[in-house]
Amino acid sequence: MSKVFIVPGRNSQNLAARISEVSGYPLAEIKWTDFSDGETKPKYEDNIRGAVLYIVNSTNAPDRNLKDILLLSDAAVRASATEIISVIPYFGGQRQERKDEGRVPITAMLNIQLLEAAGVQKIVAMDLHADAIQAFFKRFDHLYASYLFVPYIENLGLKDLIFASPDTGGGKRVEKYAEYFNVDFAICYKQRAKGPDEIKTMRLLGDVKDKDVIVFDDMIDTAGSVEFCVNLIRDKGARSIRFFATHPVFSGKAYDRMKAMSDVMFVVTDTIPLEKKFLDLPNLDVVSSHVLLADVISRDVKNESISSLFVF
Repeated sequence: MSKVFIVPGRNSQNLAARISEVSGYPLAEIKWTDFSDGETKPKYEDNIRGAVLYIVNSTNAPDRNLKDILLLSDAAVRASATEIISVIPYFGGQRQERKDEGRVPITAMLNIQLLEAAGVQKIVAMDLHADAIQAFFKRFDHLYASYLFVPYIENLGLKDLIFASPDTGGGKRVEKYAEYFNVDFAICYKQRAKGPDEIKTMRLLGDVKDKDVIVFDDMIDTAGSVEFCVNLIRDKGARSIRFFATHPVFSGKAYDRMKAMSDVMFVVTDTIPLEKKFLDLPNLDVVSSHVLLADVISRDVKNESISSLFVF
């Protein structure tokens, strides 16, 4: 059997270390050299000839973090590793999976083509913004945070639960949660203005009065849509509001907006490392994904089913 290593990218070092601890597969030692002009060079300190490598790195801020995966992959190929699997809990560029207007790139496909060119043979990612991204690569394992969130919600013991989506694109996601918990769901319909963080109008389809509302999204970026959605649900008479999101991108005005929404509990995973100021927010809870990722890697090594892990 080939040696197996968990390879930590610089953006996901803590997550990779926890995956290594739970899975039992050793954490590869990487020596990084940073040149004064911004050029970087990783070196594997372990003998990886004939090894199977799981490179763990989320690619938010892709100019740095995607490049790290490319460099680690190329170095592994040249060191005669047998197989290179890129574990990207948060896949950067996924909001650009199609041409939604003229003269723009399809960044998600470009990023995958770069990974393939560097020698990556399989990609593992969680809760893609668009499921169709899986079709861009022949071997793609798509994981679902429902594995983490369903037990969390069950432990809340909410009696008047209803799920909601902040936009129509997430309708299928909340429908699955509603079906599993045998409750109703609502959808916020929004019309955007010119900018990506500017919303013109938003309407709520569904009745949330006197309900404990759980809003689901795949990510929180600037929290602009979150703020609109929460205000709308609050105005419609909800008893309590919780906002679940797999990926805490948290850019722009996200901190100030989340801090101001002190009556809303935010629940996210650790696919993206967070600044201390976010971790100190009393209305933020972080659910770790390391056990799920460790289980997925162990099953992959043993050629066992991964889809059987997920309820939906």
